[in-house]
Amino acid sequence: QVQLVESGGGLVQAGGSLRLSCATSGNIFSVRVKGWYRQAPGKQRELVAIITRDGSTNYADSVKGRFTISRDNAMRTVYLQMNSLKPEDTAVYYCYAQGVVVNYWGQGTQVTVSS
Repeated sequence: QVQLVESGGGLVQAGGSLRLSCATSGNIFSVRVKGWYRQAPGKQRELVAIITRDGSTNYADSVKGRFTISRDNAMRTVYLQMNSLKPEDTAVYYCYAQGVVVNYWGQGTQVTVSS
């Protein structure tokens, strides 16, 4: 079993920065991929960024060049550095972990970007 806990969300002005963290407890060895999704009001949940055990990353086109995903060596904590934030980045951000059989989600952290 894997538990994910996000932190670091909040209110920021456009152009500002935030850093999200996702701490993992439980059987981390079963996790192959970790990442971040987000869901804005009235919209579907969408991929923001993912990172694999070997360090490969993938980003949504809308955040390329502004967001950076990273992890510690054990894959136990994953970070999302968000720079040059825009009002359209406002959403609940969810941490995600892909296991061998099941996937895991955190409870979400609110990010609000004011114009």
